[in-house]
Amino acid sequence: MPEGDTIHRTAASLREAIGGRVMTSFAAPLLVVPRPMVGETIESVDSHGKHLVIIWSGGVALRTHMRMTGSWHLYRPGERWRMPQHQMRVAIGTDAWEAVCFRAPDVETYHHRPGAPPEPLARLGPDLIVPDADLAECVHRLLSYPARDEPIADVLLDQAVACGVGNVFKSEVLFACRVDPFTAVESIDPATAERLVDIAHQMLLANRSQPGRVTTTVGDARLAVISPLAVYGRAGRPCLVCGSTIAMRHHGRHARSCRTGCAARARYRGVACRAAGPARGAVDRDDEIHRHRPELCRSRG
Repeated sequence: MPEGDTIHRTAASLREAIGGRVMTSFAAPLLVVPRPMVGETIESVDSHGKHLVIIWSGGVALRTHMRMTGSWHLYRPGERWRMPQHQMRVAIGTDAWEAVCFRAPDVETYHHRPGAPPEPLARLGPDLIVPDADLAECVHRLLSYPARDEPIADVLLDQAVACGVGNVFKSEVLFACRVDPFTAVESIDPATAERLVDIAHQMLLANRSQPGRVTTTVGDARLAVISPLAVYGRAGRPCLVCGSTIAMRHHGRHARSCRTGCAARARYRGVACRAAGPARGAVDRDDEIHRHRPELCRSRG
């Protein structure tokens, strides 16, 4: 599923292509009403977490969520589509570009109220890819999560806590913060909650403009030379920090994949790293301090 960074870049591309232009055609075979009218101006194209919202001058808004199958394409007028027409969910034509959404399972229109947040997004948490995101509100929502026994890995995926985190960033954030993915949210202390939200914010910001996702530059940038991701997609391979094998377990109601990092780290945290010894060419004494006392590493510069 596309995460917040992907949808942010998609919105930026659509905004550059069709934003501010007059719409010359509109097709959405599965939508009934309301619909934007030909001749209206496309006033804005924005993202909020994993949601993309387009608003027309007539007050109609379109919201899409890609889930696991959807994607937006841009074509020049008359250019052949790369996907079959029956998979088209929305097609927006202008004089210069045609924006087409394929296979998105979550597509709706509604009447937008100027100055008010989009109604379908009202329950969502702050968008972590925004530079001035309200991180304190995210921390508050995490610490006051109603299902107190919910694993922190699932809580990070709940867009009502904070928008933009998906499976990749969830796994990378938890590893960077050395938090067991299966820890109940009630066991997360305020300092750890702040750290989780801050690292998620940094990772999403670092990837808002680049197509190749990199998370290892947040924390110890030296790891980025070895791999763009620390744990996601690396199950069975050596941990970049301690060299032990990365473990993967399924969790949550939808059996999401969760990369837990060092095989024993979830239970023993730094003990596993010390037993395994330094990762080849990647770890020194400061890194060991960083694993156990992050504030010491920061104070050393």
